[in-house]
Parts: sequence; structure tokens; C-alpha cells
Amino acid sequence: MKPTLVILAAGMASRYGSMKQVESFGPSGETIMDYSIYDAIRAGFGKVVFIIREEFADNFKTIFEPKLKGRIATDYVYQALDSFIGDRKVPEGRTKPWGTAHAVLCCRDAVQEPFAVINADDFYGQDAFVKAYDFLTKECSPEKYCIVGYELKRTLSAHGSVSRGVCEVNDKNDLVSINERTKIYRNDSGKITYEDISGLHEVGEDSSVSMNFWGFHPSVFGLMEASFNDFLDKHMNEPKSEFFIPIVADEFINSGKGTIKVIPTTAQWFGVTYKEDAPSVQASVNKLVDQQEYPNNLWA
Repeated sequence: MKPTLVILAAGMASRYGSMKQVESFGPSGETIMDYSIYDAIRAGFGKVVFIIREEFADNFKTIFEPKLKGRIATDYVYQALDSFIGDRKVPEGRTKPWGTAHAVLCCRDAVQEPFAVINADDFYGQDAFVKAYDFLTKECSPEKYCIVGYELKRTLSAHGSVSRGVCEVNDKNDLVSINERTKIYRNDSGKITYEDISGLHEVGEDSSVSMNFWGFHPSVFGLMEASFNDFLDKHMNEPKSEFFIPIVADEFINSGKGTIKVIPTTAQWFGVTYKEDAPSVQASVNKLVDQQEYPNNLWA
């Protein structure tokens, strides 16, 4: 059975200020998602599942159905605040979705095969999809998941600091933990630095970071549901609390249920963290098209 690509596209894109998931960046109007789906198709993936908010459904389908028809199977899953909360009531004033792991849990009924999870607004590069497909078809099991690790230097923005999950990796190339580092940037002396309450810290150029590209066996849904229940018991009434994929990854590793392989890639990541990133993303896409890594029109 071919693996599935799950795309997280239910976020509000608050920092960017618009629905960046469907903004055009390619020479023929392609979105960043188009390039991810194109790379997934040529790597061998058999289906794409979009996790979206229900009010965006018509917009999404109008954009993606005509070009993907006959190329890859599609499905749509809606992340709703009342999904998987049982008899609990959504707290008054809660508008923010429950987070990335909750989004993935919402596609439980749509995915029965090994699958990859990516963000809608990140450009991951062909190498990542080839390696993820290879893992999902040859190594993935209920005891073994994966994450694609990017070199930190290839994931920065020229327009402000970024937040990155820096991966701690053991000698077997398995994930030990993900340390969330906020305010990462290249300082005036050219060193990559992050800030926290204790001050400034240098971090290595080649440090492996998570860009939220995961590979899972469908058995993960049971773990996610149990973990989400625990999360709600503790954090349900915190209006900004979110149930993130690394929470589930930590539990999977630390409980001894299995390992998460870190798959390194030297691909150049790019994405739109800030509005000012958009022109450079467009230029990066055009450069790849000029180098014939992608056709001028993906779906022609």
C-alpha cells in the first residue's frame, strides 16, 4: 500500500496576516503546497489528505481538485474544536485550534497506511519526500517512526528571528528530544544565536532541526488519542494551550514504546514566516524552475 501525505492546513497564519496556504509563489500560480504534492507524487505517495477548517473547504477544493484529479487520490478532514474531546465542553472563549497533534488525530478515519505529515506553508525539497517514502515503505512500524531533520543554517529567515525545534540525536541517529528554541537568528558576527530567559546562546550551523516533517505508522492514532485525553485533563481551560506533535513524540520515546529515526536532509527549506519572506520564496522557487528541478507549470 502506498503511503499517504497529510498536510496541516488548518492554522490561522496569524503572523503572516493572510491565508498564506493558498497564496501563489510559482511561475504558473503554484502554491507552496503544490510543490510538496508534486514532490510526493514523484516520490511514490498514493494519497494526499488536507486537514483544514471546514469554512475553507470550498476554497481548497476549487483550487486543488481540478489539478490533482487523476494524479493522486485526495481527501479532506476538518479540524474542529469539539473533535475527540468526548463529553467535555469547549471552554468559552476558546477559538484557537487544539494544535498539530490534534489535527493529525482528526484524520484517523481517513488514513489506514503509513503516512507523512507536513506543514502547508513550508517548502521541503524533493530529497525529503524521497527519503520519507523510502522510510515509510521499508522501515516504518508500530515501534518505529521518523522525522526529517534539516540543517539549521538552511532554515533561517532574513527578516526576523524564527522558532525551531532543535533535535537531540543519539549515536544510532534516533531522536532523544526536541528542544524548542525561540528567537533564533544570525547575529551581527555571523553566528547563529538563540535567546531565552537566561540570555544569548550560540547554536551550531548544522544542528538538526524539526520543520514538522514526520513519518508515522497508523498505530500512532491510538497513542495520540490517549495523550490528548491526558492533555485535556491538565490544560483544557488554558485558552492558548496546544497539543503539539512533539508532545506525542516525547511520550512515544520516553515510555519505551519505540524509536523515532532522524532522517537527515541537506535540502534548502524555505517558507513564509513573515510577509517580507514572500519575494525571496518566490525567487527561490523560480531559481529551482530555472535549474529544471521543477517544470514551469507543475500541472500542465
